[in-house]
Amino acid sequence: MGDQLTNDKAGVLVIALNHARFIMWMDWRIGTEVCLRHGGGIYWPNAAVSARPSPRPDLDPYQSAAEIQVAVGDWAMQANPLRAALERGELQIGTWVNLLRNPAILPLLKAAGLDFARVDMEHTGADMQEIAQLALLSRALNFPIAVRPPEANREWITRLLDIGVWNLHCPQVENAVHAREIVAASRYAPRGLRGNAGHSPSTDFDMTMSAAERRAFANRQVFVTVMFETAAAFNDLDAIAAMDGIDALTIGPADLAQDLGVFGTPDQARVLDEKRDLVLAAAKKHGKTCAMLCSSYEQAQQWKAAGALLLAYSSDSEVLHTAFSAAMAKIKG
Repeated sequence: MGDQLTNDKAGVLVIALNHARFIMWMDWRIGTEVCLRHGGGIYWPNAAVSARPSPRPDLDPYQSAAEIQVAVGDWAMQANPLRAALERGELQIGTWVNLLRNPAILPLLKAAGLDFARVDMEHTGADMQEIAQLALLSRALNFPIAVRPPEANREWITRLLDIGVWNLHCPQVENAVHAREIVAASRYAPRGLRGNAGHSPSTDFDMTMSAAERRAFANRQVFVTVMFETAAAFNDLDAIAAMDGIDALTIGPADLAQDLGVFGTPDQARVLDEKRDLVLAAAKKHGKTCAMLCSSYEQAQQWKAAGALLLAYSSDSEVLHTAFSAAMAKIKG
C-alpha cells in the first residue's frame, strides 16, 4: 500500500494505493455497496478519520501519511467536474435516467464511457431520498449528475443544491423574470439569495473555509441549464442567454412541439431544428453552453458538429427497450 492520502471526495476517507485504488461507499438505507474502479480510492462515509485537505483544489491534493489527523468533517469542498470540463471546451455526453433508481447505475454509466447522468424528477416518481443517494455517490465517483426538478422554483432548487446536486436542468422557463428567480435561488449573495443550509453534502461538510469562502466557492460550481418549451419563451431568449448565472440553454422538444402545434406532424423535425438553431446562436453569442437531447448517433453528430458541448443521448429506458427488442427479434425469429 502506498503511504499517500488524498481527500478529493466528500465526507469519505480516501486511501491512495500505488497501482489500484478502490471505493467503498456505504448506503445507510439499502446496506453496504462496494464499487471497484482503477484509480479510485477507499471511501468511508462520515469517517472519524480524515486526511488533511489540500489548501487549494487546483494543487496536488496528496498529503503525507504522517499528516493524517482525526477530525470529523475535515474535508475540502469539491469542484463540479461537469462545469470544469465544459469550461475547458470538452464535449460532455450523458443520458437521461428516467427509470432506474439503484445507485449502481452511476458506476455502470461511467464504465460505459458516459460523462454524466441527467436524472428526471419532473416526469418520474423519483423522490428526494433517492436523489440524495445518487448525489452522494456521484461525488464519490467524480461522475456528475444533473437533476431536472418537477418545477424550477426556490423550494426545489434549494433542496437539490443542499443535498449535493451541482447541476440543475430547469424545465418550463417562460421568461426573463423566471430565469432571474432561478439565478437568485441557486446563488448566494451577492449573486442571489440562496438559502443557507450550513454544513451539508453540498459543502462536503467542509470545516476549513470560512462561511463566506464556502458560499463564494459554491456559487462558482453550480451549473444551471434552462429549457425553452414554449413559443412565448423565445421572446426572452436573448435576455436569458445574456444573464449571469444562466450557464446553458436547451429546448424541451416534445413540449415545445406541442406548444407550436407540430407534434407528430411531418413538420416537427424541421420546426424544432429551427428553434435549436436559435438556441445555439444565442448560446454562442453570449458565451454560454448549448445543450441538446439526441435520440440517434446521427443527431448526436449533427449537434456535436454544430458546437453543442452538452449532449444527452437517449435514456436508460429507451436504451433498454431498444436493446431488448432487437435481441428478442433475433432470438425469437
